[in-house]
Amino acid sequence: MDNLCHTLVGAALAEAGLRKKTPLATAALVIGANIPDVDGILYWLNRPIEALGFRRGWTHGALAMAVWPFVITGIMLAWDRWVRRRRHPNLPPAVPRALLWLSLVAVLTHPLLDLCNTYGVRLLMPFSAHWFHGDTLFIADPWMWLALGVGYLLARDLRRRGLRRPEWPARAALTAATVYILLMAASNVLARGMVLRAATAEGGPAVERLMVSPLPLNPFRRSVVIARDSTYEMGSFDWLHQPHYRREGPLVRRYIGVDAPEARAAAAATWQGRIFLGWARFPVVEVLHAGEGYEVLLADARYTLSGRARFGAVAITVPRAISSPPSRNPGQESP
Repeated sequence: MDNLCHTLVGAALAEAGLRKKTPLATAALVIGANIPDVDGILYWLNRPIEALGFRRGWTHGALAMAVWPFVITGIMLAWDRWVRRRRHPNLPPAVPRALLWLSLVAVLTHPLLDLCNTYGVRLLMPFSAHWFHGDTLFIADPWMWLALGVGYLLARDLRRRGLRRPEWPARAALTAATVYILLMAASNVLARGMVLRAATAEGGPAVERLMVSPLPLNPFRRSVVIARDSTYEMGSFDWLHQPHYRREGPLVRRYIGVDAPEARAAAAATWQGRIFLGWARFPVVEVLHAGEGYEVLLADARYTLSGRARFGAVAITVPRAISSPPSRNPGQESP
């Protein structure tokens, strides 16, 4: 999920009552809810391929989940000792054990929320690089923002006004967000089953895998990608209209452009190709002539069909020497 959502989760947890456990509890919760995303610095450094290889891996995996709470607790205790209580010596000290448990709770919310979208997360890193995908929420979900934001602001206002039970809006918001996620997950499971039955009823090549992914704003609609043999079938799913599943556009071939399997293999063997294809769920490969070699465009049909897109795609140049002279046959599936 986006960092606004992660931040609101940490803030809502604090206003739900956890801020009372120890000084600096709110800071620990908000930082813990966001800290696995330190790997996003690679995007800021304009290293998108390296980011695909590292993002949502080491900093989001099982080992990181065990280490981050201690890191956050150490930072909070250092701040408490060297800054906070030097400025205000009469303030009570932070409680190490409480900070540790609050940091653990906050850190665990991060990969669980990231699991909800189509990008996925490598929960078992560094022991396994397997990607897990929940396909439940759009990566930036305004309904999550609304529920958590309103709950947090109302709870903070009640607390500052000294009213009784100021925690209830934040607790209600966290409950509503949890119920919403569960309903979206159940909706996705049912939609997948209906899409699979509809696709199977059409006949043709067997369905290898499929994705039913959420769209922004409208929780009743989904986009659909179905992998069949050498093609992808693109479609949409809508709970409010019949038939619920509709195919959209022609089938998309996995391999298009110049029929040069050696060029595809050479691109896949580069470090960029290995990273991209290890991340992509529905790769589309286009081979083009490029001077004395080939330009191989890789895209992931989850996000784009264009190998020149700013996200979900990469262009790799390989020399002509790796391949025998190919025949120009756009759109033809290679052996």
